[in-house]
Amino acid sequence: MKAGGSKQTWRTIRMMFIFLLILALILAVIYEIETSKLQAHYISRLAAKIGVQVASGESPSIQFPKAGPYDTRLGYVELPTFFRNLDVAGYDIEAQARFSPFMLEYTQAGFYPAYREKSNAGLRIEDRLGRLIYAAAYPERIFSDYSQIPDIIVKILLYIENRELLDPRYPLKNPAVEWKRLTAAALELGMKVVDSSRNVPGGSTLATQMEKYRHSPQGLTLSVKDKFQQMASASMRAYLNGEETLQARYRIVCDFINSMPLGAISGYGEVMGLGDGLYAWYGVDFPQTVRLLSQRPSNLSDSVVKARAMALKQVVSLFVAQRRPSYFLAQDHMALKAKTDTYLRLLARVGIITPKDRDAAIAAPLVLQERVDPPSAQSFLPRKALNAVRVQLLNLLDIDRLYRLDRFDLSVTSTVDQSVQQETTTLLKSFSEPLAAQKNELYGYHLLGDGDSSNIVYSLTLYERSEGANFMRLQTDTLDQPLNINSGTKLELGSSAKFRTLATYLEIIAGLHKQYRSLSRAELAKVEVDPADYLSRWVISYLSGYSDRALSAILASAMQRSYSASPEEKFFTGGGVHTFSNFDTRHDNRMFSVQDAFNHSINLVFIRMMRDITQYYKYQIPGVRQLLADATDPRRHDYLAKFADQEGQIFLQRFYRKYAGESFGEAFDILLEGMRQNPKNLAAAFRYIKPAAGFKEFKAFLSGHLKNGQAAGNRLPELFEMSGPHTYSLVELGYITRVHPLELWTLAYLNRHPDAGQGEVIQNSAAERQQVYTWLFKTSRKNKQDVRIRALLEVEAFSEIFLAWKRLKYPFNSLVPSYATAIGSSADRPDSLAELVGIVLNEGKWYPTLQIRKLCFGEKTPYETRLAYRKSQGEQVMHPQVATALRQALLGVVESGTARRIRNAFLLSDGTGLAVGGKTGTGDNRHNIYGSDGHLLLSKAINRTAVFVFFIGDRFYGVVTAYVAGQDSDDYTFTSALAVQILKAAAPRLMPLLAADDQQ
Repeated sequence: MKAGGSKQTWRTIRMMFIFLLILALILAVIYEIETSKLQAHYISRLAAKIGVQVASGESPSIQFPKAGPYDTRLGYVELPTFFRNLDVAGYDIEAQARFSPFMLEYTQAGFYPAYREKSNAGLRIEDRLGRLIYAAAYPERIFSDYSQIPDIIVKILLYIENRELLDPRYPLKNPAVEWKRLTAAALELGMKVVDSSRNVPGGSTLATQMEKYRHSPQGLTLSVKDKFQQMASASMRAYLNGEETLQARYRIVCDFINSMPLGAISGYGEVMGLGDGLYAWYGVDFPQTVRLLSQRPSNLSDSVVKARAMALKQVVSLFVAQRRPSYFLAQDHMALKAKTDTYLRLLARVGIITPKDRDAAIAAPLVLQERVDPPSAQSFLPRKALNAVRVQLLNLLDIDRLYRLDRFDLSVTSTVDQSVQQETTTLLKSFSEPLAAQKNELYGYHLLGDGDSSNIVYSLTLYERSEGANFMRLQTDTLDQPLNINSGTKLELGSSAKFRTLATYLEIIAGLHKQYRSLSRAELAKVEVDPADYLSRWVISYLSGYSDRALSAILASAMQRSYSASPEEKFFTGGGVHTFSNFDTRHDNRMFSVQDAFNHSINLVFIRMMRDITQYYKYQIPGVRQLLADATDPRRHDYLAKFADQEGQIFLQRFYRKYAGESFGEAFDILLEGMRQNPKNLAAAFRYIKPAAGFKEFKAFLSGHLKNGQAAGNRLPELFEMSGPHTYSLVELGYITRVHPLELWTLAYLNRHPDAGQGEVIQNSAAERQQVYTWLFKTSRKNKQDVRIRALLEVEAFSEIFLAWKRLKYPFNSLVPSYATAIGSSADRPDSLAELVGIVLNEGKWYPTLQIRKLCFGEKTPYETRLAYRKSQGEQVMHPQVATALRQALLGVVESGTARRIRNAFLLSDGTGLAVGGKTGTGDNRHNIYGSDGHLLLSKAINRTAVFVFFIGDRFYGVVTAYVAGQDSDDYTFTSALAVQILKAAAPRLMPLLAADDQQ
């Protein structure tokens, strides 16, 4: 018995011990669930190993997020792509975040980096001295910290989402887990295996919800792994500052209220946070809502009670809607109202709101907006330079919308000088005041003519050359539109084109000097040069006659070459005969040196200079002399075929516009208006254009179009037969009808293909274009052939001139093949002309023009990266001595030419003046219509421009423009003197920048 009793006793004791162990374990689990003491101990020690340091150079350990709405919105996901784009654009990583070993291991395991995330962020732009000029922050309306949030808002949120979060009895509590909800969700998930129709409630806390909608792909929990990832990441984030988490939990509440997703609405875009949600969906003032809900509900007037009830209902509705924003806010407003009213009753039941508040809130209407009306339009004038910076950012990062750019966590240091920008903008605006009220520097000079000054757009851009780059310091104009007339327009800038023409002229001289400088006089005498190649002949003559063969000497001599300014000569250019005139008739019939002609902007000198340039390039074509001399040269056929093709296309485009969209009868009537009408002509045209028509249709047509005395009578069958569609060639048909053969072909083609486009008509007419010019290929027509070949040779020469201009940053993709290009017919852009001055100042080297010096992505985040522009080596696009000669030429324009009024305008404090050079230009762009005898029938104004492209000292350069668009420009007679006077008036505003030593 004793032995058996002993065994029973030990068994009982063992069972009691096991029970106590289980009980202790249960109690320990319950204690841990309530207090999170063990979690706090271990997770806080792991969190202490998380760290980031920013050090020079590219980081070997940084890890970028791959997905997540928050990380995508702030630009973190795309950072590797941005860095590659910026590297190509010339920016280097100066400094970048380094992950601690544990943080690197932690993120590589798939967890989200633990750091204090930003409640809002966006693009920030500073000027060159660090002054803030632009700041975007999204969401826009936030609580800066927990203390600003009305207590009732916190209580409502916690009741709906996370009731135990702020329990002060447990200072170490892990906010990532609410065990009751998690257990209920787990049980429901298990039951769903049996009953798939069951709806599983979420077990998320505010902390894990934020991890989900910020960092999970698409902001969703798609698997158990995703849920674990969110909980682990939220836990690590909560213990970053040690074991106690109460302050972290306060931040969670504040961050959630500021960032919860609330869909998207037209006119605003993505909506985040309570403040932006109230504004976007209800159109209410966020501060006013905060004030209403901060008041105690007792002793309020009826109007305040109603307003408070409305605010309460709107807040509750947004907390409800954040669970399914696209459904509640964009689709089913009635479901949102019903759910909101349910929560209002529950909130009153637990005492969070009073019954009075509940009843008033339920009675209040819940009216959501369908779109957000844009704010009142702001003037574009103060933002011209800023917009140029933002546009360059779009290009650098290769993104398509300012909407996205403004939401990136990005700080930028621009090159703009904000104070000079503001003062200059104010000055230019004063120039645009109505003339009667104008009291500024321009008024006394009578430069505007009869027009109203308020219609003139004034523009000023200034750059500073620096080591390895050119910096934009200011860019402003008075056009209150997004368009930037400096870089976004195509303007005829008149005589400023002479600057490019002179550059091309001097480059040719420099090239010929290099080609022939090493030849002796005897060798030079043997060089064969066509008599029409005046530039080559002049260089050979110079090198044969002067002992000083230095490039600087021949360039100086080239600037003293003389040209006639006579307007009497007729010039065959651009496919026809043209005459040109000088701006000032006092210059007619005089000879001018190149320098004097440049100083005084004399048109006919530069027309003749462009002819010399064209002839030079024309005779660089191998064998061109033989081509023009020998009528049997096989290359002539190729040139003539090309001419026929091009000329034919011009006619086809004209005929297509004439007949497209017309019915056959209407089109034929139009054709007959210019055609001598007799039975033979009508029959030939009709049968060719409509070959499938039968005799009856032919007869009806002829009877309807023959005039009295032209009746064909019994000859109709004969006419029908003898005018068959294959009776005459297209050339013969044109001769018979006295209509251009291609006009007949176009009408016939459109009859068969009424929906054909212009491109199709041109594509399918290649053979006919050659056919109608067969007469041109006969050697007996050599003189006419030569005229057309020379026209094509001129086009080829202008292709070479275009390449020379393009190398010097001409902004467009073609030139008008005419000598008139020398005086502005090919147009230009103000900032492109300024870029040419920059090349001159930089001794023939082109350097990139910057609006952005430095960028910083993700400041105070694990992704922080600072980039700066690396100094460019530049591109030598012009011979340095050509640049020197051009600089001297520009100085001459100010010293004794059309820009004399700007002399001595830029004086330093010691009384010395900064050297100023430049080129003026006046563009009077008109649409002229001439009669068959060449006389002008109608001249319609298109726009008028005045431009002054300049440099100041050795560092600064830019361009001033005055511009009037449309027929109103007929009322203005201003010249480039107006642009020069604008710069003179701006001089005092610019001097603080011009005199500064720094080049930030």
